[in-house]
Amino acid sequence: MMDERVVIVTGAGSGIGEATARLLRAQGHQVVVSGRRVEPLRRLEREIGALACPCDAGDDDAAELLVRTALDAHGRLDGVVLNAGIGRGGTVGDLSPADWDEVMRTNVTGPMLLLRAAIPHLVRTRGAVVAVASVSALRNGPSNAPYAVSKAALLSLCRSVAVDYGRAGVRANIVCPSWVRTEMADRRMERFAREAGLDGGVASAYEAVTMPLPMGRVGEPHEVAETIGWLVSPAASYVNGAVLTVDGGATALDPGTLAFDHHIAPRAGADL
Repeated sequence: MMDERVVIVTGAGSGIGEATARLLRAQGHQVVVSGRRVEPLRRLEREIGALACPCDAGDDDAAELLVRTALDAHGRLDGVVLNAGIGRGGTVGDLSPADWDEVMRTNVTGPMLLLRAAIPHLVRTRGAVVAVASVSALRNGPSNAPYAVSKAALLSLCRSVAVDYGRAGVRANIVCPSWVRTEMADRRMERFAREAGLDGGVASAYEAVTMPLPMGRVGEPHEVAETIGWLVSPAASYVNGAVLTVDGGATALDPGTLAFDHHIAPRAGADL
């Protein structure tokens, strides 16, 4: 008999969150989806039978509402996927305090509030938490200070849960994707294509930024969702506090060796 679980997925309106919700429902689990945009969540309700709870992940009352919605509908809570997040660029010298606050509120404070509301119920079910961070939590890129700091903080937050609640049976793990084809990434690629003068638009931008990766391509949302689904499941019963990179090998690569890679260097400097 399938082990039916009740899982909250934040930021489920598109990208990795949507792919995760679809995967969990296909596996027979009950899923409560949240996000700021109402229509994508209602679409998931219609198409896969998820329960939509539109809300702002950074709001204290919304976190309580989200957990209560799951409990009222299904009587229990077995998992939380912390996927909601926003991106803002900038160096420490030029970013605005308002942008900093917005990123931290969504990417760090929101997950903390939801975890605070969910932990008592996850203890009862010996449940699981999975946070969607980023390779930016592990490696810093140019003009990316607020996003990188927020994702590193999210990683540490979930490891704190792993340490503090592991004996109560709660597991908390983190996935760190590299470039994945999502709406947020598409917007960044559109901007990069304009800045770099790439004629091929988004497709050319993805090709350019993923060229150095060992796998040489952008990731797809379902590839990250599969990892999340495994971490939520009992199959990962002894995985706690882990950081799994889903990055096409990006963090395995020594950037100082890129000049020696004949697959990359000629393309970067020659018109083939």
